[in-house]
Amino acid sequence: MLKSVQIAAEKIRKLEVQGARNVAITAVRAIETLAKEMKVKNKKDFLKGLSNAKDILFSSRETEPLMRNAIRWIIIQVEKSDITNTKDLVSLVSLASQKFLKELEYSKEKIAEIGTKRIRNNSVIFTHCHSSTITYLLKKATQKGKSLELICTETRPLFQGRKTVKEMLKLGIKTTLIVDSAARFFMNKADLVLVGADAITSEGNVINKIGTSMIALVAKEARTPFYVVSELLKFDPATMYGDYEKIEERSPKEIWKKHPKGLIIRNPAFDVTRRDYIHGIMCEEGIISPHSIIEVVHRKYSWVFK
Repeated sequence: MLKSVQIAAEKIRKLEVQGARNVAITAVRAIETLAKEMKVKNKKDFLKGLSNAKDILFSSRETEPLMRNAIRWIIIQVEKSDITNTKDLVSLVSLASQKFLKELEYSKEKIAEIGTKRIRNNSVIFTHCHSSTITYLLKKATQKGKSLELICTETRPLFQGRKTVKEMLKLGIKTTLIVDSAARFFMNKADLVLVGADAITSEGNVINKIGTSMIALVAKEARTPFYVVSELLKFDPATMYGDYEKIEERSPKEIWKKHPKGLIIRNPAFDVTRRDYIHGIMCEEGIISPHSIIEVVHRKYSWVFK
């Protein structure tokens, strides 16, 4: 019964699905498929099936609050509903899933609209890793006739930067790929830095691909504005109550497959960028200060705190 969910979780775990938005979409669709496949007779068992699916998907990646918020929202819709007929509950899950995905699509459009205004014509933009929200923003900027240039890091050890540059070249954007350690050498050539986010904490700190905090430090020293481009639903409410956002640590083999025996290799997938280094968060509510994240999320998505 949980096969579709397990397949989705494995794809997420193996990074066959990349980017927080794509991970959330994959998880939502898996939940929707599960609801249709479940052979249960009452609401209690229906919710139990959803809860089991939630546990499997949550364990696939530690640093994915957008996915967790998506699944929570769907389950909340089922829990608060007066519907008890399982056939109608399947329809409810499908409706809730489509509504969430529609909201996600709206946020992407809104972020692109807002971000495009902040990018001037002939801007040189520095970015790290791959963010579908950023690449969409840059696509919209070019469609509005703005000429852009991009400097992108390789983003070791899995080279997600290559995915970014391929997409940019298809758009006709002049693009330069650099090794991660060349960030300072090229920073003064950039007008602004745009990075994505995998999670935003209650303090306004941002968790993103490893190396992001280093680039934020470099940008501050070079006086280059540093912006985080993110949906508000990447906010992790658990951080309000004392929890730290977990940093996933991946296999050493991603760095060196046949490394010398006895060598210790550490491979954290993410790091924390403090709010003090962030000029603003470009989100669906505008360009906001990271200090105001709780207030803005509460106004827009109050259910997150339940």
